[in-house]
Amino acid sequence: MYAMDQEVIKTIRLLSADAVEKANSGHPGLPMGAAPMAYVLWKDFLKGSATDPHWADRDRFVLSAGHGSALLYSLLHLFGYEVTLEDLKKFRQIGSLTPGHPEFDVTPGVETTTGPLGQGFGNAVGMAVAEMRLAEEFNTQDFNLVDHYTYVLAGDGDLMEGVASEAASLAGHLRLGKLIVLYDDNGITIDGGTEITFTEDVLKRFDAYGWHVLRVGDGNDLKAIHDAIREAKLDTSRPSLISVKTTIGYGSPNKAGKSAAHGAPLGAEELAMTKRHMEADPDEFFNVPEEVLAYMNDIIDRREIDRFMWEEKVESYIQNYPEKAAQWKQWFDYELMHDSFDAASFYRLFDKADATRSVGGEVMNALVRLAPNLMGGSADLNSSTKTYLKGKGDFGRMNRGGANINFGVREHAMGAILNGMALHGGLRVFGSTFLVFADYMKPSIRLSAIMGVPVVYVFTHDSIAVGEDGPTHQPIEHLLLLRSIPNLFVYRPADGIETAASWIEILKRVEGPSALILTRQTLGSLGERDPQVDRGAYVILSEEGEKPELILMATGSEVELAVKAALKLRTLGKDPRVVSMPCVEQFLEQSPAYIETVLPKAVEKRVTIEMGRTLGWERFAGLGGLTIGIDRFGESGPGEAVMAHFGFTPDKVADRILAYLAK
Repeated sequence: MYAMDQEVIKTIRLLSADAVEKANSGHPGLPMGAAPMAYVLWKDFLKGSATDPHWADRDRFVLSAGHGSALLYSLLHLFGYEVTLEDLKKFRQIGSLTPGHPEFDVTPGVETTTGPLGQGFGNAVGMAVAEMRLAEEFNTQDFNLVDHYTYVLAGDGDLMEGVASEAASLAGHLRLGKLIVLYDDNGITIDGGTEITFTEDVLKRFDAYGWHVLRVGDGNDLKAIHDAIREAKLDTSRPSLISVKTTIGYGSPNKAGKSAAHGAPLGAEELAMTKRHMEADPDEFFNVPEEVLAYMNDIIDRREIDRFMWEEKVESYIQNYPEKAAQWKQWFDYELMHDSFDAASFYRLFDKADATRSVGGEVMNALVRLAPNLMGGSADLNSSTKTYLKGKGDFGRMNRGGANINFGVREHAMGAILNGMALHGGLRVFGSTFLVFADYMKPSIRLSAIMGVPVVYVFTHDSIAVGEDGPTHQPIEHLLLLRSIPNLFVYRPADGIETAASWIEILKRVEGPSALILTRQTLGSLGERDPQVDRGAYVILSEEGEKPELILMATGSEVELAVKAALKLRTLGKDPRVVSMPCVEQFLEQSPAYIETVLPKAVEKRVTIEMGRTLGWERFAGLGGLTIGIDRFGESGPGEAVMAHFGFTPDKVADRILAYLAK
């Protein structure tokens, strides 16, 4: 069969080159160089199903070097997934199943959205963590319900990125033995050879991380590739990195081995020369020979056997372990166990004066009974963010059943790993750090939102009230940054009751990520009430007359401030309404009628109060409104003093509002 394997590899190379050429856009170099290793992996090792791409116990394949997407689409087509030749012909076109970089939930068989280099690598670490956690939870002595590998194809660019280094370091520490990375070591970047920037010994670096490292000297040696992957699978005590020396743009007479093959079509003349060099007809495009189709059909049928056997195993598992089987369904369907849950009683438990970070930790620990698949951790900040799940253990090399992950000071990797865990399925995942460090996580958060995966980002120390740590640690633009990300819901609760309600809303939301913004400083209780976080905003202090003279809107710690300022304004003959707006995004999804009840158009005098950038609040305040915030960086000093310095006291806020009303 060796000759047929070579024919399939040639077909993959030329399908990829044709797709890029027809689109007049893309990256032919990686697919042409890495086709042999990808084919050997998919044919001989990768457990998957074209008829059920979401089969829970499939192996995961992550193309971290997402610019090589034509390779993945060619593989999916040849291995029987619902990616047709017509789809390949629509490569990089609007609305196609073959976008420029792989997109989760767009193309059948694509496990994650990749393209920003290093992100897929981090996702794969998360997938490997999820596999081990679920195996510990659901496998029994007689049933291995969860038993699969995570494979990555990464390039030089991936391994240059800091996020991959962070993730690789943690993977080695955790001994994720079912994670195998194929490193497309072609020595080429966009600007030239890697010798201009990347001269370290990558294998020594990964060896120092605690990885099992292997080297294949010829990327066209199918037996050597096969043997290396098999050896990697035998070592389940460490993750494995297999360096495969390839030639970018292999087969192109004038561009092979050069940066010119990386990110542009070969060109009609060069593509024709390449096809002649490979003994293919230069006038045929998107050609899959009949003998290749027949050969691949046999492979496709054989790959389905694993899924059939697993489904039979599941039937027996259900009969022998009905409670575990029911739990499996709940975990993978993200079902909350609502049987004995009463929202009003639950919220009352947290009606007290405290920092919302502290209340948030209590809420999480109370909610584990509703969401027993909750798993996550912090970037070395458990004592500060209060997100540790008590009594649930630490996930590590000696305990695969722990629900807490110690990510270390690796915010970017934490975000990418959380995405991978969520993509794997079966777990509700969270990660926490200070709000100011959302900067370090933004690329991962953005990808969470693009993919629509329900990752929870808990950000504490949310304002200038952080105090003495000064402007480097006082978030100013970060709420605006997070709210600018489409499909990310940002919750900033005003007290313990809203914190509890926000967590409930977050766990109910499964179509995208959420950010929970919490305080370091103590906040007072705003009283027992129905916290309408599900509406995004609601009236927390009503006007005394028939209609309000003005509306004060605030979020988080500033709601208490707004209420106190409003009460002072009442003593001066004004009649304000106060609106708490814990989630702008959720409020904007409400009906126009509801929005009108909260923010009547007839009331033109409007004030917004939030300790951050004022940009964006014009949407609610109007051009004639008053936006009270901070449009500069902070100052170092005690938190109360810093807030007073910037005018965030009831008296100073009331004075500003009076001056505004007097205009």
